[in-house]
Amino acid sequence: MSKSESQTLAVKRAQVEFHNFASLGEPERAQRVYREENVRRGALLHGHASFIGSMTPFVEIGANAGHSSYMLCNEFGADGFALDISADSLRHGIALMDEWGLVKAPVRIAGDALNLPFQDNSLRAVIAYQMLSQFQDIEAVFVEAKRVLAPGGTFIFAEEPMRRKLSLRLYRCPYYDTMKWWERKLYDWGLLGFFVQDVIGAAQEEGFGIRQNHRLELRDWHALMVKHFEDMQFRLFLPQRGWGEKLTRWIGQRIDKAGSDWVPARLLGGTLAAMCKKYGEAEVDPHAPFESRLRCPDCYAGMRVDEAGTLHCVACTYAAPNEGGVYNLIRSHEKQQLYPGDRDDVIDFTLPGHETKLREGWFAIEGSYGNKYRWIGERATAVLKPVNTELQRIRIRGHVSASFLKPGAFVKARVNAVEVVAWQAERTGLFILEADLPPAEEYQVEILAGPLWQVPTDERRFTVTISMLRLTPRD
Repeated sequence: MSKSESQTLAVKRAQVEFHNFASLGEPERAQRVYREENVRRGALLHGHASFIGSMTPFVEIGANAGHSSYMLCNEFGADGFALDISADSLRHGIALMDEWGLVKAPVRIAGDALNLPFQDNSLRAVIAYQMLSQFQDIEAVFVEAKRVLAPGGTFIFAEEPMRRKLSLRLYRCPYYDTMKWWERKLYDWGLLGFFVQDVIGAAQEEGFGIRQNHRLELRDWHALMVKHFEDMQFRLFLPQRGWGEKLTRWIGQRIDKAGSDWVPARLLGGTLAAMCKKYGEAEVDPHAPFESRLRCPDCYAGMRVDEAGTLHCVACTYAAPNEGGVYNLIRSHEKQQLYPGDRDDVIDFTLPGHETKLREGWFAIEGSYGNKYRWIGERATAVLKPVNTELQRIRIRGHVSASFLKPGAFVKARVNAVEVVAWQAERTGLFILEADLPPAEEYQVEILAGPLWQVPTDERRFTVTISMLRLTPRD
């Protein structure tokens, strides 16, 4: 499988949008989750510190807001990089420094885990949390991590799902806060996992367009580690929700000849954390300038920094200015698609000038940087124009509130007077509507939703919020 097949451009676009939403959409909830994750991740690193050794310089791939990279810098005294495909999500990490009173930050880089912008053998640690399963070819990320690690360096990954054998795989289930009452009952009893298709909560990412890979069992993960690394330590974290899963684990341990969690992990799934050592031993200068560890994402030559703080390739014309504390080191042709700016084929409410493409039915803009949106009533219209000759696909991003969620609640879209997509709203939260479009020089977009609802102190009548409309080339 090629790198492009491992993760398509459409999935990368979805990740850019989703990471922005996850970091900026509910900032108070996000900060609570980030704190909890750092406590859990920090304990794991402390527990295996003697095996891991030095982590300077490190890169955390799929870092989201970079909260765990800040932990590495401030709690562990390491130096390194926070890398994520979402530049806005990384910029949000600067707010975490103020909120948490931090004094040290990683170098923040928007980049692709399948094309890490680092020199071969340049890092002591590559760290990945909850991100490998977003690649159809997980081995491709292993190979790239091994390339940038110096001999004796450590690839650390955690919170990755192990495929569960004991499940009927009937459907995908959302996170607990948006489950239906009977799903919560089954979850609390430890029975829901015996019915769902894969990891609980995967429905949210899948609905956003992020393709999940939950096919690997424990033995598959183990085979990958043995193939690519000399030595390893790993830990298994099994689900133990309610009597159903606790009983199954007890039975599995008695089936296992060693009384370990190997058999229970195959039966129940769960998550895996691993520390993998690259063969050999080599010194890495911890005080070298950060740019000396980088390489151009286009031609793979070295990088230098000019007086204005912009990164330049030493061989080609690639350049990456420091934009709000983040260097964008994504391949040029992908960067143009992932970060189009204010173009005729995008209505991004976080960008100034988007109003010129809106027509009727939109209420005033609300929200904060990175998560701006507009309420609509029963109908709102806009205009999009393609900027290339490729076949187009429309993508509409919005949010359903609890006030809107009533029997028969719907959202649908018409484009050039033809209905292209209709959706019955059954849960609160984020939604994405997508549909292929026929060729046209201009697309008149009409969004329809119902039922209407009101706030007692407000004369306006609402349905859902919309935060982005865009055209994308069909994959």
